[in-house]
Amino acid sequence: MRHFFLIILFMLTTNMVGQNFILQEKDKQIHFAAGMVASTVGYHWSYKRHGNKSRAQITGMLTSISVGILKELYDSRTGGTVESRDVLATMMGGALVTVTIPLFQKKKK
Repeated sequence: MRHFFLIILFMLTTNMVGQNFILQEKDKQIHFAAGMVASTVGYHWSYKRHGNKSRAQITGMLTSISVGILKELYDSRTGGTVESRDVLATMMGGALVTVTIPLFQKKKK
């Protein structure tokens, strides 16, 4: 019961930022999708090579982070600006895939 109250207290005192990415921000949606694709490729490659889900999850997440950072560095070199929210959107896409793939993946025997 004590944990229940702590959870409620934590939920009420934290800033809920789940709706920060407004639907009209097309760039953030593209970054989210790119993070999903990059994470899927990284996860699949690592799992096929090593057969370890934990290692594949780490590789998938690092792949999405790397893609987000490299894209922003490319934007800065071509005259654009570096936006940390774009990297965050890419990371969120990677996190979604990295968490959900193992849920539906069959165990190797």
